[in-house]
Amino acid sequence: MSAHQTGMQFDGVALAVFTVLFLLVAVMGFLASRWRRPADIMHLDEWGLGGRSFGTFIAWFLLGGDVFTAYTCIAVPALVFGVGALGFFAVPYAIVVWPIIFLFLPRLWSVSHRHGYVTTADFVEGRHGSRALTLAVALTGILATMPYIALQLVGIQVCLDAMGVGGGPDTPWIVREMPLFVAFALLAAYTYSAGLRAPAMIAFVKDSLIYLVVGVSIIYLPAKLGGWEHIFSAAGQKLAKTNPTTGKPFGGLLLSEKQLWPYCTLGFGSALALFIYPHSVTAVLSTKNRNVIRRNTALLPMYTILLGMIALLGLMALSSGITTGGNNSLSVPLLFKQNFPSWFTGVAFAAIGIGALVPAAIMSIAAANLFTRNVYRAFISPNATPAAETQVSKVASLLLKFGALVFVLALDKSFAIQFQLLGGIWIMQTFPALVFGLYTRWFHRRALFVGWLVGMVYGTATSYFVPAPGKPGTHFGGQIAEIPMLGHAGYIALTAFVLNVIVAVVLTLLFRSFKMEEGVDETSPSDYEADAGDPGVAQDLPTH
Repeated sequence: MSAHQTGMQFDGVALAVFTVLFLLVAVMGFLASRWRRPADIMHLDEWGLGGRSFGTFIAWFLLGGDVFTAYTCIAVPALVFGVGALGFFAVPYAIVVWPIIFLFLPRLWSVSHRHGYVTTADFVEGRHGSRALTLAVALTGILATMPYIALQLVGIQVCLDAMGVGGGPDTPWIVREMPLFVAFALLAAYTYSAGLRAPAMIAFVKDSLIYLVVGVSIIYLPAKLGGWEHIFSAAGQKLAKTNPTTGKPFGGLLLSEKQLWPYCTLGFGSALALFIYPHSVTAVLSTKNRNVIRRNTALLPMYTILLGMIALLGLMALSSGITTGGNNSLSVPLLFKQNFPSWFTGVAFAAIGIGALVPAAIMSIAAANLFTRNVYRAFISPNATPAAETQVSKVASLLLKFGALVFVLALDKSFAIQFQLLGGIWIMQTFPALVFGLYTRWFHRRALFVGWLVGMVYGTATSYFVPAPGKPGTHFGGQIAEIPMLGHAGYIALTAFVLNVIVAVVLTLLFRSFKMEEGVDETSPSDYEADAGDPGVAQDLPTH
């Protein structure tokens, strides 16, 4: 399909606006190293956690920028564009998540600040006293983060494609991907320089642009497309047509009976996974006290309203006759390009692109911290100084972004949301060691490790054998599979998590009956309720 047929002709005005705004935030990213100037940037508490000093206002932007990403702006509406109602699972999941994290994140903040933990794996080591389990949690966090970073790069890439940058299908891949590499290099450079302060500062611009673009879209586009009744009617008709690659309807405006289990398991599983990702925890640990977290869990649902509006863009793209050439991730960029003047299209694409840069920066920092603290320092250089740790983390953040590029170049991008859901399968397997560990040490450390292993093997193998729709023989093409013994299809992550917990419970009972050695718990009950100003918190954090 030609660029003309898909509407991806070169748009110089949009590209110029996009470039100016993109460079503006890049400059802000470099200047961020001077913002709230630290006494010593070469310390993970400063480079990797912004000095652990962000209040409610900054944390709201940072957490919003961290959680609402290219997943929100590109992947969710693309899924709605492709299958209809099933894509709206992201809305209830973004509602359910807030009461869940209200319960456990303050406890994680307290124990982390009392003991100087920088990563979730730091906590697992301190709580369970198991090096094997700690390494498993660290490596899982790194692995799960890379496809999530890849999703952000896909968000930038589809905007560049929609502006006609990089040439057509016959252009050599190195030329076609060059603009993405340039954006990637900018991201890598200012993250290396300023650490977490860079995405925290850029998040102000990102959120302002996103709210502007969504506000204009939700008012202007329905009027231009003939009103909401026409949008739903036209979208319903297109979703009811037969997909030539599957021989079945594309989807529908309402869930079919077969979609109920996938919808519910995707929503609940994604809610459980969202705030145990390393980047989510990094943003939480950067706050200055427990109340900042509680206030933000009350305020962040404002983003959920935004998410619901953005999901509707998928239906608007259907009703406006967008043709994506098989890449549904292009649906929103092409919707904007078809209906807005070029200058505002450039603003909208910059909002999406910058909206991808912020979380990508936090994700790479979080994954780098995991490598530095729980691989490098734990197994390679136990006596590393804070400055050496920070230097290693900076370099690791660069290398991890290259790992994300591999996912971008290797996996099917038709439904970019699969990147996030694949990461969800892996990160969910750390839930028992992390979240259960915040409340109880009943689980035996070795049972938790074996449960994690079973969940990882089952989840990865099951996902590997799921082909992309209409593409037999491909792998990692979807994250829905039959749930053993139930006969319903569901999100693989949740099935793997249930297996993980069952194994951990059974083996804990077994290991305790044999009186197998327990790990050492360095935490105490009071650690989980500590707040800023309490002994051992904030002013005199341990440096280990």
